[in-house]
Amino acid sequence: MDRITTDLAPAAIGPYSQAVVVGGTVYTSGQIPLAPDTGEVVSGGIKEQTAQVIKNIDAVLRAAGSDLAHVAKTTCFITDMNDFTAFNEVYAQFFAEKPARSCVAVLALPRGALVEIEAVAQIIQAS
Repeated sequence: MDRITTDLAPAAIGPYSQAVVVGGTVYTSGQIPLAPDTGEVVSGGIKEQTAQVIKNIDAVLRAAGSDLAHVAKTTCFITDMNDFTAFNEVYAQFFAEKPARSCVAVLALPRGALVEIEAVAQIIQAS
């Protein structure tokens, strides 16, 4: 098992890796909308936060030798189902390949984030 780390995504805020690679698959930890350079939650609402989360996932995937086009499954957590439509609008802009997905509402997320996403993807090149 290889652990993936990149400065192009926020550092883990707990005792976990940004991602791990097992065989030909990368499993990302949940990403929240932290700006990689500041470690702070990006300003704005669900749309801005969703875009930042997906950019963070993309950076981790690229460090592992994958990308968004090779994501097989995402698990998405949002704090308000009233944001579901706006979340989907942004999500669809990044995930044209339409991976399998679960999306659930949760009571709260770390650092007051509105959204968190984790992904499972196929490795396309050695990292």
